[in-house]
Amino acid sequence: MILTFEKRAYKNQELRIKFPENPEKFMESELDLNDIVQEMHVIATMPDLYHLLVELNAVQSLIGLLGHENTDVSIAVVDLLQELTDIDTLHESEEGAEVLIDALLEGQVVALLVQNLERLDETVKEEADGVHNTLAIIENLAEFRPEMCTEAAQQGLLQWMLKRIKAKIPFDANKLYCSEILAILLQNNDVNRELLGDQEGIDVLLQQLSLFKRHNPGTNEELEMMENLFDSLCSCLMLSSNRDRFLKGEGLQLMNLMLREKKMSRASALKVLDHAVIGPEGSDNCHKFVDILGLRTIFPLFMKTPKKMKKAGMTEKEHEEHVCSILSSMLRNLKGQQRTRLLNKFTENDCEKVDRLMELHFKYLEAVQVADKKIEGEKHDMVRQGEIIDDDMEDEFYLRRLDAGLFVLQLVCYIMVESCNANIPQIRQRVHQILNMRGGSTKVVRHIMRGTCSEITATILILPAQYMEKQLILKPALCLSTTNSLGGDCSSPGVR
Repeated sequence: MILTFEKRAYKNQELRIKFPENPEKFMESELDLNDIVQEMHVIATMPDLYHLLVELNAVQSLIGLLGHENTDVSIAVVDLLQELTDIDTLHESEEGAEVLIDALLEGQVVALLVQNLERLDETVKEEADGVHNTLAIIENLAEFRPEMCTEAAQQGLLQWMLKRIKAKIPFDANKLYCSEILAILLQNNDVNRELLGDQEGIDVLLQQLSLFKRHNPGTNEELEMMENLFDSLCSCLMLSSNRDRFLKGEGLQLMNLMLREKKMSRASALKVLDHAVIGPEGSDNCHKFVDILGLRTIFPLFMKTPKKMKKAGMTEKEHEEHVCSILSSMLRNLKGQQRTRLLNKFTENDCEKVDRLMELHFKYLEAVQVADKKIEGEKHDMVRQGEIIDDDMEDEFYLRRLDAGLFVLQLVCYIMVESCNANIPQIRQRVHQILNMRGGSTKVVRHIMRGTCSEITATILILPAQYMEKQLILKPALCLSTTNSLGGDCSSPGVR
């Protein structure tokens, strides 16, 4: 079969060179070539034979046909490659899959696929299908060989995808697929995040998301695309240089508007805002957010979780986590008058926001205590059965405590410590009053803050990316002395 394929490919190439202006002379050879490519689909049922494709140089010949003058032939090859790289098929024979993927990547398959994409006309159904199958090949390669994402993006894929996403054509399945692949390329990949920023991708994402500031997605597919674009934006904001681009591109104004408009984009806008202001790199965004009257937006969300947030797919815990994370970031980063404006919010309406803060404190303290009790029971059972509780198991228990609400509790305690340390007596008095009324203790708060500081180093070393990103907000430097605020000193030489 491969020999027949090579002969027909060579014959077609020969006739095209010989009769470039006379299609009748090479049309039949083109049909024969297309037929043998279709027959080769049977190879996808036997991935353990993929090594023969490579050994007989058929992979390089197939890749070469991606640039064939007749797009029908290149689309047929794309269809074949999509089937050969189907992720379920690849997992049937790891050895065959490795050989095939190596050969494809050595042949610069992504660069050639992108060149082919540039000339396809999506108003033609067959060519639109070719675009979809091309994206499927990229997804298959990225899932089987994640490290290829960096090289793929640099071979023109990222640039083409940004152009495709911002193209002024009606929403379709290919635009949705592009948003999915874009999110995959940016996931845990600083090189691609930087590349997207350099190619003005932050502006592209903001422009596309601005369509949803006053209008909800029309279909579930469009909603999925919107979420993919939000995820891509959050991923990019992990890079400090992109936060500057986000600020200059008026991303904060867009997120603030989305939060006020109360559409389906609201929940994701809150998540983006959290990523934009977190850590020392978020300082400029924090100050800008106050300048655009963002405090009027964020505090109503702090006081109550809107029902529409739940409808948009964000749980009450996730909502409270993002809001508390934003407030703690602003307390850390704001200086001067803007910091004073933030702290004064806690004194408004008879310190109602302090009441809410303490409500959250006891809510998540109770949730963590329940989780701790369950974990202690499991540890006791393991010890009784002679099992060893190693570091991996301790890490797993810590992750469970974070999921149960420990992370939100840490944020709440930090906000409590910072606000009490701000020399505003009424805040400190209200905190102590509520702690006394509900049987709480400043010792518990200090214990949580100590634990936060001592766990940060371990968190950065051992925990998955999503928790590491969360913990960036709570650096050891945040553990300020609370001697004058909570009746003790939560800092010591060991954790300073």
